[in-house]
Amino acid sequence: MPTIFPILALVLNAFVWGVSWWPFRQLHAAGLHPLWATALMYALALACLLLARPQALRNARQHPALWLLALSSGLTNVAFNWAVTVGDVVRVVLLFYLMPAWSVLLAWKVLGERPTGMALVRLLLAFAGVALVLVPAGASWGRLAAHLSGADLLALAGGFCFALTNVTLRRLHAVPGDARMLAMFGGGALLACTSAALGLAAGTVPALPAPALAWVLLALALALAFVLGNYALQYGAARLAAGTTALVMLSEVVFASVSSALLTSATLAPRTLLGGALIMLAALLAASPPRRQAST
Repeated sequence: MPTIFPILALVLNAFVWGVSWWPFRQLHAAGLHPLWATALMYALALACLLLARPQALRNARQHPALWLLALSSGLTNVAFNWAVTVGDVVRVVLLFYLMPAWSVLLAWKVLGERPTGMALVRLLLAFAGVALVLVPAGASWGRLAAHLSGADLLALAGGFCFALTNVTLRRLHAVPGDARMLAMFGGGALLACTSAALGLAAGTVPALPAPALAWVLLALALALAFVLGNYALQYGAARLAAGTTALVMLSEVVFASVSSALLTSATLAPRTLLGGALIMLAALLAASPPRRQAST
């Protein structure tokens, strides 16, 4: 089978995630908070999965460890979707892609994989890039936390949870794919709905707006896009090497940056560009396969 089709499938998934900020902002402007939008989107995706693969529920019940996957995947979606709705798109995506650095630490703790020297170099590059993105020029580096916005914190949390999702998927590689997808869709719906309900009770999240054709159709289209994107990811990742998959998925940053530049008046400071370059370099090093030693 030609390699181009799996690659195109991954590019489709990256495109969906890279431009998802725009429909989320349109829904937010119509009164639908991103938490409610995420809950509705994944509830629909879950329903579609159960209709297409009714055996997924039976398979999932046989693997209690899927609850961790549901939790990490759900928190990833809650944090990322909320962050790109209220924060600077490129900044959020860059902070989210600190994920390879978190993966090194989590793989060490969860999988017992001690970091190599190159992995430690990637950690330093990634965290240096984050510091450049977050700390304005002339500000004190010692007050890094003071420069964090709510969207920044959500992006960092989302990247950490995404790394935990990837590590958990590696632990559950023997679990049927439909069961893993059910856990991820179910976790997205459950965590988003729970967070929205808690926010509503606390007065920080508005109630669901009255149904209107415009936002309902947009929400349905976004849900369909995410379902297709997830299936595209499953298709592409199953047919390509992990390093190739990670490299192609970095195109999400390009889609987010270009769409943000075209649809908003956002501009990137040189400091942000440099920090983003360091983060992307760390991600590229994580995705690149190790060199084979020359035979003697």
